[in-house]
This record gives sequence, C-alpha cells and structure tokens, in this order.
Amino acid sequence: MTENELLQLIEQAAREEWTELDLSDNNIQELPAEIGQLTALQSFDLSDNNIQKLPPQIGQLTALQSLQLWDNKIQKLPAEIGQLTSLQSLNLRGNKLQELPPEIQQLLNLKTLDLRGNPLPIPPEILEGNKLFTEPGDVQEILDFYFRIQDPTETTPLYEAKFIIVGEGAAGKTTLAKKIEDETYQLQPDEKSTQGIDVIQWHFPHANGQDFRVNIWDFGGQEIYHQTHQFFLTKRSLYALVADDRKENTDFYWWLKVVELLSDNSPVLIIKNEKQDRQCPVNERQLRGEFTNLKDVIPANFATNRGLDHIKDAIQQYITHLPHVGTPLPKLWVRVRAALENDSRNYITQQDYDQICQRNQLTDRQDRRRLSRYLHDLGVCLHFQDDPTLKHYIILKPEWGTTAVYNVLDNPTVQNNLGCFTQDTLADIWHEDEYNSMQDELLQLMIRFKLCYPIPNQTDTYIAPQLLDINQPDYDWDEQNNLILRYDYDFMPKGILTRFIVETHPWIENQTLVWRNGVLLNKYQTRAEIIEYYYQRQLKIRVSGNRKKELLAVITHELEKIHASYERLRYTTLVPCNCSECLGSPHPYSYRLDNLRKRLNAGRYEIECDNSYQMVDVRRLIDDVNLSPYPQYQADKLGIDSPFNKATDSRLQQELNQEREASFSHPHRQTSPKDSQMNDANAANFEKEIFISYAWRGESEEFVNRLDEVFQSQGITIVRDKRDLGYKGLIKEFMERIGRGKCVIIVISDRYLKSPNCMYELVQIANNGEFYNRIFPIVLSDATIYDPVDRADYIIHWQEEINKLETKIKLIASSANLPSLQRSINEYTEIRATIDGLTDTLQNMNTLTPDIHSESGFNHLINAIQEQLL
Repeated sequence: MTENELLQLIEQAAREEWTELDLSDNNIQELPAEIGQLTALQSFDLSDNNIQKLPPQIGQLTALQSLQLWDNKIQKLPAEIGQLTSLQSLNLRGNKLQELPPEIQQLLNLKTLDLRGNPLPIPPEILEGNKLFTEPGDVQEILDFYFRIQDPTETTPLYEAKFIIVGEGAAGKTTLAKKIEDETYQLQPDEKSTQGIDVIQWHFPHANGQDFRVNIWDFGGQEIYHQTHQFFLTKRSLYALVADDRKENTDFYWWLKVVELLSDNSPVLIIKNEKQDRQCPVNERQLRGEFTNLKDVIPANFATNRGLDHIKDAIQQYITHLPHVGTPLPKLWVRVRAALENDSRNYITQQDYDQICQRNQLTDRQDRRRLSRYLHDLGVCLHFQDDPTLKHYIILKPEWGTTAVYNVLDNPTVQNNLGCFTQDTLADIWHEDEYNSMQDELLQLMIRFKLCYPIPNQTDTYIAPQLLDINQPDYDWDEQNNLILRYDYDFMPKGILTRFIVETHPWIENQTLVWRNGVLLNKYQTRAEIIEYYYQRQLKIRVSGNRKKELLAVITHELEKIHASYERLRYTTLVPCNCSECLGSPHPYSYRLDNLRKRLNAGRYEIECDNSYQMVDVRRLIDDVNLSPYPQYQADKLGIDSPFNKATDSRLQQELNQEREASFSHPHRQTSPKDSQMNDANAANFEKEIFISYAWRGESEEFVNRLDEVFQSQGITIVRDKRDLGYKGLIKEFMERIGRGKCVIIVISDRYLKSPNCMYELVQIANNGEFYNRIFPIVLSDATIYDPVDRADYIIHWQEEINKLETKIKLIASSANLPSLQRSINEYTEIRATIDGLTDTLQNMNTLTPDIHSESGFNHLINAIQEQLL
C-alpha cells in the first residue's frame, strides 16, 4: 500500500467514522500523523507489516479496544500509548521491543497483552499462559515483573542454562559430560551406564566477565527412559546428540525430531564419538535441510580429547545466545535460590520452602510460586505445583528423584513380572535411608510421570505399562457397526499409548486386556480397542456397543490432552466413510478431518467416497465420530461447545475423571464390596429402565398418559421426561440417556417426525446400536410412513428446515460466532440423512395399531419388553 493510498483510506475512515479497520499485511513502514483522526475506531489491525515506530497521535484513538501490532519491527512504544484507556487487547508479539514505557501501566482495562517474541527482560514463564492452547500470560503479572526489575540495584542478570546430552545407550554421553567438567578424566572400560539422569555443573567465564553456569543433564540412553523425555527435555536449553561410530543403529532423524518436538526447536549439536579414530558417517546436508536447529556436527575422540576444544567452544557460543540468558531476576529470587542449593537435603516440604523464602524477605505468595516454577523449568529443582500430593514437596536434587523412579523400571524383578510390582517390591528397591521415608511421594512421582498406575481392586499392586508383554492377548471382537478412527503422525514420540493406558486404566477390561502396544477398554457394555502401530506412526481405534459415540468422545478427549502437551506435534485425524458400502465395514474409506473442515468452511457440504463413489454428507461424517467441525484452537477461541469441550462435562468423562482421581489419590485403597455392589446396582438399574419417547400435546400425549397409567397399575415404572426431568434438568443429557436405553417405547406421530427433539432422541437410539432390539414402536394414524411418497415428504421437510436455517445464518455477519445454530444445522443434517432408513425400519415392523394395544391392556407390549429385559 502506497503512502497516498493509506492517507486516502484514513481520510475516508475518519469521515465515515469507521469502528473497524484492517490494514494487516500491506507492507506499511510508517504510520502518518493523520492516524490520530480515527477517533471512532474500536478495532485496529496493523499486524504483519514493517512498522518501526508508532506516532504519538496514536494516543488520540481513545475509543480503541483492540490493537493488533504483531509481526512488525517496533522498537519502542510512545508514552501516548497510556492514553488508550479503553484498550482491552494489545498484541505486540514478534516485534523488537527492548523496553516498555511506564505509561503502559495506565491501561487499566487491558485484559490481554502479548509481548512474546520481543527482547524484553521478562521470563518466558511469565509471558506465556498456562492454557491448553497457549495464550499470553496475565497482564498484571507481566507488568508487575517488568517494572519491579527496572532498578538495577534490586536485580541481577541470569547467566545460566541447561545443556542436555541425549543419544543411544553406551554412545559416550557420560564420558562427554565428565570430559567437559574435567579434561583429564580418563575413560573407564567398564563404566556403568547412566540410570535415568545424572546432573553435573560446569562453569566458564562469559564474554562480559560474568560467571556462566551450565547444568549438564546426562540422560540414560536405554529405551525404557524414552517415555519420560517429555518431562525433562525443556525449552531454552542447548542439546547434544552423541553418536558412537560403532553403533550403526543411531537414528539421527528420530533423536533430532524428539529434540525439535519437545524443546520448541532449541539448538542442537551432533557430536560424533569416533572411537579409535574410525569415522562416523552422518548425512549432514540432508539433516540440515530437515532441521533448522542443527547448529554443528563435530567429530571427536573422547579417548584422546580430539575435538574436545571445538565442542566446548561450540557449547559456549550457542548456550550464551539462548533467549533467556542475561534476563534480570529479582535479587530476592537469587538469594532464595542460593539457600535452596546450599541445603543438603534431597527434598523439603512446602512449609520448609515458605520459611526459607520468608527468611530471605521473599514474602509474596505469588512470587514464591513463580520462583519455584522457574527453578523447576531451569532444572534446579522439581516442584509439581499442580499435583495434589507432590505440590507439598520440593525435590532439591532432581537426580535423586529421577534415579529412584528409574531404579524401579530397571529392576529385574519388575521387568520379569512384565511391569507388575507391589509396595513390598518398592520397599526392597527403595530400602536406603535417603528413599525409605519418601516412598509414597516417590510413587506419586512415578504416577505423575505416567510411568505406572494402581490396579483397581488389588491392594498395593501397580503396573508399569512400558514393561507389559509385547504380545497381544486373545479376545473376541464384534466387527459389526463399529465406530472407527485413526491418527497418522508425521513423527510419533514414544509414550503416547502408555500415557493413555495410565489415564484410562480404571476401564481396562478385566484389568488383563492390555499389552505394550494396545489396550481394550470396557464401560457399560461398550468396548474400545486402541492399538499403536509405532513403525507405521499410527494409532487405530474401534468402538463397539451401545454407547459408542460417548466412549469414543472420552477416548479422543484423553488423546487430545496428550497431543496438546506436545506443542509441535503434527498428526492427521482420519474419519471413516459412512456411505452404504463403507458403513459397518472393518476397512472403510477414510477422510482427513482437516480437509472435511475446509470443505465446511467453503460451503461444500458433500464429498465423494473413493470406494463407492457415493456422495456423503460432510457434517455427518464429522458428527458420527463425535468430533468438532472446528479445529480445537478455533473452538476454544470462539467458545464453541465442541465434542472435545463437551467431553469434559459429559457424565462418562466425569466418571473416568472421578475413578482415575480416586485411584491416583488413594493408591493403597481397595474398592470395598459395598462400593462394588453399589456400582453394579447402578449399572443393573440402568439396564432395567424403560424409557418412552413421544411428542407432547395432542393425540400422542393422550395415548402416552393411558399407557403410563396401565404400566403403573402393574407396578411398571416408565422413565418419562415430564415426570423425571426435574427443574433445571438438562434436556439434551436426558435425551441422550433415552438414546442409550435398553428398552425405549416410541410413539410415532406426524408431530414426532417433524420435531427436532423427538428426532434427536430417535437418532441417538439408532447411533447407540441394536436399534431393532431396543425399540418398541407404536405408530399413530397421522404418521404417514407406509408409503414411500409420504416418507419422502419427511426428508423434504428436514431439507427445508436446513435451508431456512442456513439462509438465516448467511444474513448474520459472522456465522463463526453462532455455535448453537451451527450445531442445530449439524443435527438437522443427521436427521435428514437417517430418517429414510429409520422410517423404513419402522414401516417394516408389525407395530400393531394403537387400538389393539389399548384393547389388550398393552399386554403385547409388556410381554415384548419383559423378554428384552431378561
């Protein structure tokens, strides 16, 4: 955009009193003073330009509520920014800001402040939020920290970083760590492999004369340790991948992918340990093309110290340029940190920590929490603030805690028992004084790392799933009418399935149908098979039973939580086709979920199956597997009630959460016979419930009233909305409960077939399987389902309802902000797609006339229901 074009646009916007203006991605380098004329503007987007400074006239935009300035080159904000007192959102991400004006503290209505990607002296932990899909940190916390450290007498710069050494077992990682610390260290031919993690400190002088401290983390290379990489491979660290020339199985691609995925693309060195000066071939050009964070490939011989100076120079060069280095920290933080490091104990309580903070004048509770979180991320200590048990302890020696945990996984007895161990086993492993008194806390640490879970109803017995039998057990599986879902990963980190097993362990079928690469879950006569095909980078799911969609929603919710913990994880969700040829097939054609969402956004509501060439409805494809038509970050931002969000509130998800929390919080507690009987009784009562689905008012309700009276006179209770849905009861949940019922009386009328709520219940019943066996229909005379021409009228009715709603949505400015209407369209579309098959099934059943049912005292109906309940 030229300067003249920009001035003309500003003049027009000022004259017409525009409230919104989007000038993003226009290669604007300078804003004219005339920008101050836009006094009516409430939303101003200047992102993705080349703006270097803001004119002081920006302060005249006092009506402004949102100012988007991300991805520019702004080095300094004018003091006039403080005049924007209506501002609620200020996005300055990805600029060149080195300081903030004090006037920014006058923005009392500011709710969102994004300063990430600027060379400001604020720790990333404070700039970042803690939400699932990361948003900026708390505005007040950001500004409080920044202005508190402006007095140089109250702060000290941080010259410290983590150097993490990874690679296969016996590649020379421990030798490298010790050679960095002491060049005279002599190689030991029988040196013991690292168990878990060793932490070594190394110091060197920074270019400015300051002492620089490096925390060297030496990781054990055994595969059993790969599961816990996520907890220790941190951002703002320098990495070294050590490859042994004699180890032909070093998978450079896998290790570099792990570092890229878990460290937010932190810099990495490849160090070739060329023993006896034999060359270690590395396709450096190919790896550099794939991994932009690969900084150097250094050949070395640890026995002769060849290349050691090069290694140390490279470490110093790259580690001193990590973004957090030089960040000023409050001196009170530094004093507390020194007190903690000088403490000889392996761990302290939260109360001990608070007392140490108070003795060093760190009295603010939030500051104490920030400091412990910061030290946790630096690798100085371990403090899991969100864990109900571990939050009461600060582990001052991280290697003490991790060694204790890995001692269990390395124990021959535990390995021979395929990952099964007891409290007695732990007492033998942790018999030393340094561990003995902390056995419960160390066990919680293992659970926190998703390394084990308690076996329900077996006192003091646990399973480490990564040590389970590799062989899949034998079991039967009903392949009819399965819900199928697949995840394909660009790169699959280890531990996804074992973490999933730990999270869902209360529902493992018989607590036996679980193996290293798969698990079978069973809840309310609904089964789910989840299998990891690691070398194909796939996770396959199939679900069978009455509550398929509900159980699949819980499974996808748990997997998405795991996926979201990897910020850079790339994967594809594949949705099965539901055309007549693929429906119920064990090998249906599959569609990429992201492509289906793109089609919806483009208004393309149908797609062709590559197997049958039939056209299928896109919305129904997505809804069949209970997924959202929106990507998760978009659903969260818009507040859309997606199945991912909804799963959190569903009864089935709540049950899993409660059972898991009870299991984790009380691992020694065995479920009492009374509890077990109550659970069995609840399940049995649900199995015996008789529901009725009907349209209110008119002939339908009169008929239902007569039926209800007869049933009650014979001591039979019907679950009925008008009686059993209490004040403020959730209608949708009640309808879904009907959909899961084993016996559902359906009174079909013309009003029923045109009612969104009634048809939602009918579709729910069908989706939960065994439709014919579970329904007991009665067809009233006005329901014209016996003639195909009349049945077509019902399909036309629902198509017209969809068209009317879509027309209304188009009249509204932004359909993205109308999640409830979009959800209604999805439901109407599913009704339209299924009503033909449902009414065809109903018209093919001898349902008897309403008069016959009434005259027989509903005996035919009662007898049929009793047979189903046996």
